[in-house]
Amino acid sequence: MPSIRSRLFTYFLRHRKERPEWDFNTSIPQFRLECEKTTSLFGKKLPEGVEVSPVTVDGLPAEWIIPAGAAKDKVIHYCIGGAYVSGSCRDHRKIVSRIAKGSGVSILLFEHRLAPEHPFPAALDDSVVAYRWLLAKGFSSSNIMIVGESAGGGLCLATLLALRDQSLPLPAAAVALSPWTDLKQTGESYRTNADTCLAPKGMAYVCSKYYVGENDPCLPWISPLYGDLHGLPPILIQVGGDEILLDDSTRFAEKAKAAGVDVTLNVGEGMMHCFALMPSFIPECRKAMNEMCTFIKTRGGRGSGLKNSLICGGLRR
Repeated sequence: MPSIRSRLFTYFLRHRKERPEWDFNTSIPQFRLECEKTTSLFGKKLPEGVEVSPVTVDGLPAEWIIPAGAAKDKVIHYCIGGAYVSGSCRDHRKIVSRIAKGSGVSILLFEHRLAPEHPFPAALDDSVVAYRWLLAKGFSSSNIMIVGESAGGGLCLATLLALRDQSLPLPAAAVALSPWTDLKQTGESYRTNADTCLAPKGMAYVCSKYYVGENDPCLPWISPLYGDLHGLPPILIQVGGDEILLDDSTRFAEKAKAAGVDVTLNVGEGMMHCFALMPSFIPECRKAMNEMCTFIKTRGGRGSGLKNSLICGGLRR
């Protein structure tokens, strides 16, 4: 049963304002502004000992999120969430810095192009560009992890498929938080959890149309659920039991296991979307964050144990 704190927090989120409904008249620029405002839920300051350094990744705005004492040859390639229509370094910096702090691993946080201005394959192309950039900087694939939440979780998994299909070396492991793996939205949880999910009604439908464009939503690089999943590295998937994307996670995990992939699936009973990133005073969220950080520590390559030092534009190699 969910803890009292989680139930109170969920109650607060559900009742702080009327749950909106999306259609194709919903303002995407306004939504992007609202996403940046919600970062106040995660506090005003970065965790102690975490530094931020702006960098440009082959034209993409990006930041290094670097915890004190991190090995300089280990890195997390982070895919931002936001339903493919939103997401920036500014609105992800605080939550991502908690992952860096907890895992002790530096994070490359990059901004991919957004729909509807830039539909598929823009986000995926940008993710692959960022990964290639890390390889070109001298990072070994065995010391890279890919992490992402929501649409970024789906992008994380789609990136694995694209890297494999393009014969690029795969990262050591991946973490997908509430990943959007089925943009055709065929899972039962889209209906059974429609009333318990905190996401605006109709948002998944609208954003899917914006990102998919004129393409088939079942293309594996759009919806990794429909891909051939053989040969992928170990994957940790966390998903809330009360969200519409529940089946996107459980069905992907089942299919990946059948393909021989080492998959760990954590379904949080009564939990909301991307619950590991919610405030740490909620026991379930704190536990999920610790699980993720432990997975990153144990599966993310060995590293050299050397310290990071900042210079203008990135890490000293």
